[in-house]
Amino acid sequence: MKIKIIVSCLMLTFLLGSCKKWIDVKPSDRLAEDQLFSTRDGYLSALNGVYVELTNAGIYGENMTMSSLDVMAQYYYMPLSTHRFADFTTFNYTSDNTKLVFDNIWKKAYELIVNCNVIIERCGENSNGLLPGAYFGIVKGEALALRAMLHFDMLRLFGPIYSQADKEKPCIPYNTSSRPESPALLGSAEIMQHVIDDLMAALALLKDADPVITDGVRYGASVNGINDFNFRQYRLNYYAVKALLGRAYLWKQDKENAGKEAKEVLAAVLNPAKPIFKIGLSNNGPSLPEFDHLFISEVMFSLYTISRQNIYTGFFAPDLDQGMRLSFNNNDDNPVRRNELYDDQNDHRLKAWMIQNNTSGSFLTHVKFGVTSKGPGANMMPLIRLSEVILIAAECSNTLSEATTWLNMLRTGRNCVSLSPATTAQLKDFITREFRKEVFGEGQMFFYYKRNAMTTVPNHAALTGTKTMSLNNYVVPLPVSEVANRYN
Repeated sequence: MKIKIIVSCLMLTFLLGSCKKWIDVKPSDRLAEDQLFSTRDGYLSALNGVYVELTNAGIYGENMTMSSLDVMAQYYYMPLSTHRFADFTTFNYTSDNTKLVFDNIWKKAYELIVNCNVIIERCGENSNGLLPGAYFGIVKGEALALRAMLHFDMLRLFGPIYSQADKEKPCIPYNTSSRPESPALLGSAEIMQHVIDDLMAALALLKDADPVITDGVRYGASVNGINDFNFRQYRLNYYAVKALLGRAYLWKQDKENAGKEAKEVLAAVLNPAKPIFKIGLSNNGPSLPEFDHLFISEVMFSLYTISRQNIYTGFFAPDLDQGMRLSFNNNDDNPVRRNELYDDQNDHRLKAWMIQNNTSGSFLTHVKFGVTSKGPGANMMPLIRLSEVILIAAECSNTLSEATTWLNMLRTGRNCVSLSPATTAQLKDFITREFRKEVFGEGQMFFYYKRNAMTTVPNHAALTGTKTMSLNNYVVPLPVSEVANRYN
């Protein structure tokens, strides 16, 4: 087995630092790896390469965001058994199609984890001549956070619903080795402790190194031609790591710490004296295609995806055949499924739904990931956003009044009327509906349902209404390749 020290070329050279070619490092010969980590640019290139490979279609470039995971979240109307994603919407985990996708997700995630481990190992314990000061904190801190994020998502996908009864049940490995091996399968509780430990270590390193704390996301001009610490929305920056930590605490049902992390993030990034992120639109756009459908001023961490237009043309465009297209209707312009989701016709999020025409007819199309020449955030694929942090604060508040304030902060930013939940159950229903509208195409809704062990979800086989969800559907079996590797 080879370890790939992944580095980036293409346009990320400008955005994120220097560029190398791929280097294959055999376990018995680390000369090429030694050469890569002999310069500061080599460290930056290795880290950049992990970010680039996160956009691979096998993981966050498709399967873990707008396609397989969102299909499993029952977003789409999919009555055809011949649809390319039919096995995902019905949770048929034994089909060749689903087994291949989950195998690819697993392999890519653990490949990237090994690359993170190589970087972490090469950084050592302290800053040095190659990685002085902030460079050490940024490189090692982000590598630790990426390792935690990848393991966390593998747990959320392949592990059980987190509970006292099942938290010790072995499910996935937590790999901290820089060389190929098969670590023991650990229980959810132990995995989550490793995730939290890595995120806490990352925060300690980033706290004194990340310019997002003092300068914001840094979209300004480079300093002496160097962009090493710019464009912080495209990196796991300090506040994005804190948001991820809040997400992790909430997964393990620790609402006290989840709420604490969320509220600390919101207090810092929404400080009126020096706001770092902003609730609401960055651009109203002269026309709907140029509207800020991503709410990019709220995106705390995203991937830089140079081919994002392919997401729209490959999954949502009206020219696609019915068996290929991800649709809210029967390949027409029927808005009933969309209208069931949105309660306010002034909601800015509704603008991502457009009627488009071609020679075959009229189609209701979701254009969130469409790219226009004047549209903002053309290369952005969001993974962590401010609205999730607001909803974590709402869910973890001690009083209904405080929770309602957080909920309506988000709704005001979406141009919606305020709500007045009368009970905690109604509040939870409102939070669920807001989250579903927020993370469309971003792969988070399935995990939300799983975290809450929800037994009622939207119905994929009807335009409106719900269906019963078996809790077993939330646990994806370990990939065949991983099982075979452990057996052998």
